[in-house]
Amino acid sequence: MNEELKENYGYLFEDELLNEIQNIATYKSVKEGTVLIEIGDYIKSMPLLISGAIKILREDDDGDELALYFIERGDTCAMTLSCCVAHAKSEIRAVAETDAKLIMIPVQKMTEWMHKYKSWQEFIVQSYHSRMMEMLEAIDTIAFLKMDERLFKYLRDKAMVSNDDVLHVTHKEIAQDLHTSRVVVSRLLKKLENESKIELFRNKIKVIAL
Repeated sequence: MNEELKENYGYLFEDELLNEIQNIATYKSVKEGTVLIEIGDYIKSMPLLISGAIKILREDDDGDELALYFIERGDTCAMTLSCCVAHAKSEIRAVAETDAKLIMIPVQKMTEWMHKYKSWQEFIVQSYHSRMMEMLEAIDTIAFLKMDERLFKYLRDKAMVSNDDVLHVTHKEIAQDLHTSRVVVSRLLKKLENESKIELFRNKIKVIAL
């Protein structure tokens, strides 16, 4: 059995299911910035994340993006699950936040394993719940937090999923993820630096208050 599979999912799934995953899954390594799922795609397989982090985004009619949440090691994506089950087009874009390794599960196994393995059923239900809570948190963030608070939360989340307090990101990229302007981001980053929450460098940001 693949050691990475066992290390990441051995505590969740019984050996019989792990062996099935090993036999039918496709292992995939992607570089940071790789688009894994595009809006409008039909999804033929469901990802299980072995390492790294994936950013989930929405897009408005003008093509502007909004970051919803991150998927980390041991996770999967509820939006992917929904599209797989409904045979619907993807409503989200998934982009590798860091270099990542994934196990791709064929969509036809989704329903079969839900009936066959209690551990898989529990994993899927828990995954739905986790992603739903993250969606609600994203909505609350947009609705109730001021932009400087949204920005700092975004920076902290980004640092935590990448396990690095130094973020290699431009003001423009942040503005795209938060659906705001680069000018606003630059002004608020300076405010956060004055509050000793971050340090600014050229194309780098160090998050101090983790």
